[in-house]
Amino acid sequence: MTTEHADHMDHPAMDGRWRTAVQATLHCLTGCAIGEVLGMVLGTTLGLNNGVTVALSIVLSFIFGYSLTMRSVLGAGVGLRTALMTALAADTVSITVMEIVDNGVEIAVPGALNAGLGDVLFWSSLVLSLAIAFVAATPVNRWLIARGRGHAVMHEYHH
Repeated sequence: MTTEHADHMDHPAMDGRWRTAVQATLHCLTGCAIGEVLGMVLGTTLGLNNGVTVALSIVLSFIFGYSLTMRSVLGAGVGLRTALMTALAADTVSITVMEIVDNGVEIAVPGALNAGLGDVLFWSSLVLSLAIAFVAATPVNRWLIARGRGHAVMHEYHH
């Protein structure tokens, strides 16, 4: 074993599963961020109460998260049912963790849910909450991938 190879073995961050987990989490984060931002913007623009705005954001995060995964899987030539089942298996836990953390941070930041679209607090709290959600979901995805679950079920559809 070369010294360079031995060095990589000492750093868990270099583990291929960690790289896969980061990629899977970034993929999930994309769908979650689209849904979260859209939900918060719509809720704020329409003057919805905070509970309805958070619920809308969560629903849209799941819709966009699953849709992005389904798009990839459908691109591999499988049917709609298989794509949906794959998306559910690949993303449910990750999106759930992200949404719990993301919305928990949004709720915890004083004034964030009442900030307007023109307020720095509105946008900075969204960015902060999504970044923290990414950090929280990555080890969860790593754990799932190591057990052949989560985004590991999508392996056969990647080209």
